[in-house]
Amino acid sequence: MVAQEGNTTSSQHEEELKTYSLEEIAKHKTRDSCWLVIHDKVYNVSKFLDEHPGGEEVLLEQSGSNGTESFEDVGHSTDAREMMKEYLIGELTEEDKKFTKDNGPKPWAYSSSSDQNSWRSWLVPMGLACVASLIYRLYALPQAS
Repeated sequence: MVAQEGNTTSSQHEEELKTYSLEEIAKHKTRDSCWLVIHDKVYNVSKFLDEHPGGEEVLLEQSGSNGTESFEDVGHSTDAREMMKEYLIGELTEEDKKFTKDNGPKPWAYSSSSDQNSWRSWLVPMGLACVASLIYRLYALPQAS
């Protein structure tokens, strides 16, 4: 029982989330108060504007509204999705969820097995680099002498 008290899960955190209407979210579309909705969750990204790799304009353009489609079209990494948790402030009201079409992350944008396949992300380029290096040494270097 002691182990359970110190263990907080994301589902427990989500139960504590405040709910916001789309009307309330629409009031937060400035640099000082930049909120957006992604997958029915509400994020305050005001402090992240300067750090966003795509520039603050991208976030400001989506602020005060549902940016799920734009977020998924870019294909954010697993790290980016993890980082979002820092800015989570609530979720949409059940009434407003009815008006959003949320199919979850696109399969090509997020994979739960990415940790298992992460070695492939560097192994293939490394192998190609080795082959290119060998070809260069065999054909380009002897001719230069």
